[in-house]
Amino acid sequence: MSLLPEASPQRSLAPRPIGRVNWLGLAALVRKEIRRFLAVWVQTVGAPAVTTLLFLAVFTLALGRALQVVGGVPFTQFLAPGLIMMAMIQNSFTNSSSSIVSSKMQGNIVDVVMAPLSPLELTIGYGIGGMVRGLMVGTVVALAMSVFVTVDIVHPWHALFFAMMGSLMLSLLGVVGGIWADKHEQNAAVTNFIITPLAFLSGTFYSIERLPGMWNVAARLDPFFYLIDGFRYAFTGHADAPIAVGYAIMLAGNLGLGTLAWLMFRSGYRLRA
Repeated sequence: MSLLPEASPQRSLAPRPIGRVNWLGLAALVRKEIRRFLAVWVQTVGAPAVTTLLFLAVFTLALGRALQVVGGVPFTQFLAPGLIMMAMIQNSFTNSSSSIVSSKMQGNIVDVVMAPLSPLELTIGYGIGGMVRGLMVGTVVALAMSVFVTVDIVHPWHALFFAMMGSLMLSLLGVVGGIWADKHEQNAAVTNFIITPLAFLSGTFYSIERLPGMWNVAARLDPFFYLIDGFRYAFTGHADAPIAVGYAIMLAGNLGLGTLAWLMFRSGYRLRA
């Protein structure tokens, strides 16, 4: 008679069915992206808030007396929503683009591409991760600004729509830019020559109604203008363009960029060695 304990029967490790949507994998990718920027929150959330407050201080001191009222509201209240949105879109783009470029340079992008995630799930996962960082930065900036400036939301649903859609649009643009770029220098070029100029020339610091002729037309061709103008309308009740146009551009922009990112993931463009 053996004195050894009987071995317990082994469980059969059946493969877990994924289904049409890999919700577990998608949630894991989103968590990875959020934990990635929260691990260095002072740099990714705190620093943008400080930079935006410096913009507010500089422009208030430089133009506050010359432009006391813009669009029927005090200049500081006109300026605040534009600065909040500018911080959101810049950080949304940076989050998704830097994540993909870093993974490509470190050689671990294959771990994501080879995971049981469809191109659509990869697009959604990276897009939501960047959007969350943008919304978090916007919330922190708004709370910090409220100490110095009156920050009242007149139309909460408009504010939520433009904050979410704007952050998502720039996050998807970051996905496209991150897949295209092979180095951080190329990614920085997109930020310096596309994102920053469009953000600064979109009416963040002024009303485009002050722009003459062709400059006014050029400003209205800037998609960032409708993003910032719609978000400002939610705070001040004043808009330089029809809000419906802003809604249409946000939805069309997200659909177009999402489709492009999906096609790039699907084809493996610059993702496969």
